[in-house]
Formats: sequence, C-alpha cells, structure tokens
Amino acid sequence: MIAIIDYDAGNVKSVQNALKKLGFDAEITSDIETIKNAEKVIFPGVGEASSAMKKLHERGLDAVIPNLKQPVLGICLGMQLMCNSSEEGNTNALGIFDCEVKLFPNSDIVPHMGWNNVSEIKGKLLKNISETDNFYFVHSFYATICKNTSSVCDYITPFSATLEKDNFFAAQFHPEKSGDVGFKLLKNFLNLRFKISDFRLKKSNRDS
Repeated sequence: MIAIIDYDAGNVKSVQNALKKLGFDAEITSDIETIKNAEKVIFPGVGEASSAMKKLHERGLDAVIPNLKQPVLGICLGMQLMCNSSEEGNTNALGIFDCEVKLFPNSDIVPHMGWNNVSEIKGKLLKNISETDNFYFVHSFYATICKNTSSVCDYITPFSATLEKDNFFAAQFHPEKSGDVGFKLLKNFLNLRFKISDFRLKKSNRDS
C-alpha cells in the first residue's frame, strides 16, 4: 500500500490522481499505523511551514515521519519540512535533511513559479532524467545546498531541487504537475525496493 500523508496541507488529491494515472492505488491518510505499515509513503504539501508543523504535531506525525523505514518522498512544502528549519514562521522542522529553508532574497520576482531544469544530478530519484528536462516549481522559500542535495536548480540563487538521504527522498518541484518527466520521477520512487506489480490497480479500477 502507498500512503499519502494527510495533514491539511494541500495537493494530496493531485498526487493521488497522478499515481492513479500511472496505474497505482494510494490511500490519503493521517493514521499512524497505516503510514508505518505502508510500503511507500508520500509527504506532499502546499501551505505555510509553521502551521503545517503544528498540524503534524497535533496528529503525532512529527515523531513518526523521521523514523519511517520505508522509502519516503517529500514534495514541495513536504520537502521543506524534512529539513532542519525554515525561515517561514521561524519554524523548527523534522531535521531529516541537514539543510535550512530560506526566503528568496528578491521579493520582486518571488514566488518562483514556472518551469525550470535541474543540474548536478545524482542519486536514485532522477534516474534517466537529464538536465534538459523541466519541472514545475511554485515556491517562495528554498532549501539550501547541502550534503544531501541530489540536484540543483538556479533561480535567483542555486538551491536544492531534490534531496536524498538513506530511505528519504524529496523534490521542491511538483512531479505530479510536471507532465511525463514528473511521472518518470514518480515511477523511479515507486520502483525503489519493490516490484511495480505489487501496487498496480486492478484493470477494472483503472478503466472505471
């Protein structure tokens, strides 16, 4: 089972719909046991960091997420909350990735919104993805470059476009809104340590 963490931070349905288009079923949930027992976990998010962390704390998820053992994918705000801290709301975050989240310095061209490529690609998440491929970004805060950076985007300043550490993966952009290349990234994540056939929707569900 693929679990999509629900903490009232937006874009969970769009992630679920993207997985369904790929032929995979996923459950949107905040239930701790369901998340712990999932084979894959996706941690999306759109919103404000401090209020999102408050929601995670209220549901006990702030203690659960850093200790998950299966592959976990953070998206957008989810990625930022996996870092040490965020300037947005002066927020202490989950501390999975050893970097900080900062506000872009030039407010005249913020948010960063639109299509950009990434460079300095390494790791598993961007397998068979090139520096000419473009992803869809929407954000005003960015994760600094650190030892966990697995690709870089340059907008105003270079920042971490993706992060990888052990079983934790994250993307600042929205793969679910990035067309075929975004679907390729999601497939890379879903292929980690398991057979794709394990989670394929039944043909009757796909065709309905």
